[in-house]
Amino acid sequence: MLHTLRVLCWRALAVFALALAAIGVPLPGLPTVPFVLVAAWAGSRGWPSLEAKLVQHPTYGPSILAWRHSRAVPRKAKYIATLMMVASALMLFVSNAPAMLKIALPLFLICVAIWLWRRPEPTQ
Repeated sequence: MLHTLRVLCWRALAVFALALAAIGVPLPGLPTVPFVLVAAWAGSRGWPSLEAKLVQHPTYGPSILAWRHSRAVPRKAKYIATLMMVASALMLFVSNAPAMLKIALPLFLICVAIWLWRRPEPTQ
């Protein structure tokens, strides 16, 4: 019973992450690949066939493998993520969001960008 519940929780996390990834495809500012990475990770614990499909996917599979092998992020992904973070911060500044959010979110995004650019790039 406990094993079945554990498997269902891993599968639910995988489905939730894939749903967020799917939403992130057309929606700027919501990343896709990190959610696919979470889905593959959760799938490896509770849904091996889903994990296998994700690893074999022509678009996302190489990113999953690069992350697993060397925590690597492709340069193109770094540029796109940075551009999205800058666009998000700019949209925040022109909105009527609270001042604290206009300060805190860009600082957080700067930390994320620094972390991201410190990741190695996959070797071809």
